[in-house]
Amino acid sequence: MSRSVKIFWKAFFIAVAAFILFLLLCNWGVFGKMPSISDIQNPSASLSSQVYAQDGTLMGKYYLEDRVNVDFKDISPNIVHALVATEDQRFYDHSGIDFISLLRAIKGFGRDGGASTITMQTAKNLFTENWSTRNFLLRAIQKVKESIIAVKLERNFTKNEIINLYLNTVAFGDNVFGIRNAAKTFFQKEPDRVNVNEAAVLVGMINAPTLYNPRRNPKQALERRNLVLNRMVTNGYLTPQEGAKIKLEPIELNYKKLDETTGLAPYFRMVLGEYMKQWCKTHKKSNGEEYNLYTDGLRIYTTINPRMQIYAEEAVAKHMSYMQQILNQQANIKKGTVWDGHQNVLDAAMKQSDRWRNLKKDGLNDDDIKKTFFVPTSMRIFAWNNNREKDTIMTPMDSIKYCRQMMQAGFMALDPLSGEVRAWVGGIDFKTFKFDHVNYNTKRQVGSTIKPLLYSLAIEDAGFTPNTIVQDVQQSFGAYGMVPATSTSCTGASIPMAQALAFSRNCATAYIMKQLDPKGNNAAIRFVDFLKNKCGLQTNIEPHPSIAIGACEISLYEMMQAYSMFPGRGFNVKPLYITRIEDRNGNVLENFAPLRKEVMSDITAYSVIKMMEGVVDFGTARGLKMQFDVRGNIAGKTGTTNDNSDAWFMGYTPQLLAGVWVGCDDRFIHISSNSYNGQGARAAMPIWGYFYEKVLQNANTLGIDANVDFSKPEGMTNDIEIDYSNPNPNVPMGVEGDQQLMGNGTSQDYVPADIKPEDLAPESQIDTNKLPAFSPKKNNNTPKNGTTPTPTPKAILPKKVGGNIHQ
Repeated sequence: MSRSVKIFWKAFFIAVAAFILFLLLCNWGVFGKMPSISDIQNPSASLSSQVYAQDGTLMGKYYLEDRVNVDFKDISPNIVHALVATEDQRFYDHSGIDFISLLRAIKGFGRDGGASTITMQTAKNLFTENWSTRNFLLRAIQKVKESIIAVKLERNFTKNEIINLYLNTVAFGDNVFGIRNAAKTFFQKEPDRVNVNEAAVLVGMINAPTLYNPRRNPKQALERRNLVLNRMVTNGYLTPQEGAKIKLEPIELNYKKLDETTGLAPYFRMVLGEYMKQWCKTHKKSNGEEYNLYTDGLRIYTTINPRMQIYAEEAVAKHMSYMQQILNQQANIKKGTVWDGHQNVLDAAMKQSDRWRNLKKDGLNDDDIKKTFFVPTSMRIFAWNNNREKDTIMTPMDSIKYCRQMMQAGFMALDPLSGEVRAWVGGIDFKTFKFDHVNYNTKRQVGSTIKPLLYSLAIEDAGFTPNTIVQDVQQSFGAYGMVPATSTSCTGASIPMAQALAFSRNCATAYIMKQLDPKGNNAAIRFVDFLKNKCGLQTNIEPHPSIAIGACEISLYEMMQAYSMFPGRGFNVKPLYITRIEDRNGNVLENFAPLRKEVMSDITAYSVIKMMEGVVDFGTARGLKMQFDVRGNIAGKTGTTNDNSDAWFMGYTPQLLAGVWVGCDDRFIHISSNSYNGQGARAAMPIWGYFYEKVLQNANTLGIDANVDFSKPEGMTNDIEIDYSNPNPNVPMGVEGDQQLMGNGTSQDYVPADIKPEDLAPESQIDTNKLPAFSPKKNNNTPKNGTTPTPTPKAILPKKVGGNIHQ
């Protein structure tokens, strides 16, 4: 053997040995971590957590990468055929590495196509990092690692399982990952319903998700789809005639991507997300790590009813657009004088804006930045139309005023027996105004809606009855002052307690408070103890006598819990909005069940119900049945705070409890105190009316029966009879007790004649006609013994600026 031959063979074997050593070093993780056999057998990718409604409707997701897994059996063969024909035509013949493609790639230096197989791409998606590096050496090492992992995948999985892994992890652009999300996002279809045309579009995107995105680049997407169809014909998945026919079809997208601003109940999902973040911190996976809401693919099943949620959003949109018209017509709004004396609020809002922060980063000083807020600029702002926006030109300072002058609302509906939340609307538009007005952290003065709670205590502990005579006279609490602050609204009349509630008499309510304990401030202390220890309010309420007429700030969330004791027959129930949480594999991590607590006797609860029916039938809320198509047994209470800063209506039937708050975030912006349009019966109650109208129109579907009566307690032989005749003409009817506005108005005062429910689409933009029919059933996963209550929801809320406390 010649010397040159010996050198050749020596070099050959050294090269082979070096390559084998290189492979071993790669496999051992010398050039970067390699997955273990356990990792390969149990591959894991970042999965979005999904939120489901009561009937299984997908409400929204929490994610970093929008990915949801799907089983191979639920993927259309059209997708599989398109994928194999386009990405790896010899997929079923190789063992992870396609040597024919590899030689072709080496020969043409990649110009004639790459060498990556579907298995190698799966390995890249699941187990490797920095795959997009342009460093030739690193990319070569990366390819070797992908090949080694691909061979291991082929040994541990079937071909169909590898395709399933690949399709669940591949990117489709628009931050959408996985075939299920892609099919749902671009075509609103499950992947097993995708036709050949749609399959070719989706598979065509894999090679370059942005370039071939049919939403962004329809021409390139069409050309790529036709290429996929040609390859399906070449590989025998389609006949030439079928391929030619489909190529003549357009790409018909039905694009809709779920993010934080889209999907059902966005305000609710924000609050739910904050709760779930805390839940993840206190719950561990099998490996000891905390759950991650954005990557672990949790499935969160909620109590939200999609139809009721849509009805609630429609009701808020319809009435708030009308209320905004009323506010905008006020002279102080038109002239801008409403901001006199409140420049500090505008300055604070200006410095909290993105514009200020961005210009500050660019190095501008405060004076120069402030000047930019008075330069007319093209911008897009919130507007009351179906898109909730319009393009306009105004100064940034004017846009701040415009947004802060928008009236806001909070609405919640729940089952008063189980506490299951059916609808949650935290504001007028989540995209623009993310401050939620329902959750525990948002406190507003409750006005007269606190009165039924005080009257309950008077019946339960002080022996009052609905017919007990009370004095409509201003009361002195010694050093703690007079309640109410002035005697202007006091009539001096002696009236039954039921009338005092129906007509919301402040002076009579102060009299009832004093009867609990006439010494100093003892009555207020006793009432606060009842609110906290019985009704379950967590808000810190100072024991001042003025709380009798609602001079305290409480969240709508807490008021709903407190009011649940009336239709709940004396049992208070905490709002429940999650039924169970599952991991990505469907294993139940936690079940949730109602947390009920006995607060008062059923006789007391029934007595208050009868009085609150009087509010709706004869008193401040009597416009509800006069102007809305509602029927059956309805009890409720209106509430209005000083200067019309807060308007409330809390109403319930035997099967449904709902509460409404309306006002502006800045309390000094409000409908004139001289106008009854800012009171609870005009500003808040119509939202309840619109909502319940739609509920009754679909009563059978929703499991609601308007003919159900409030249950009379066992042992009560005679029903409660209440006389609502008005013995004193000085007692105004139909308005709040602290307002001296006479009359009850006309239908136009309640309902704008030129606005119909369908004029404004609900914020969630979901067609209720496409929702499945649903009959409420008990959750089989709820444990019979022992309960796990849902903790109080918390949300990150903006810092409160300004604001006064009114009695």
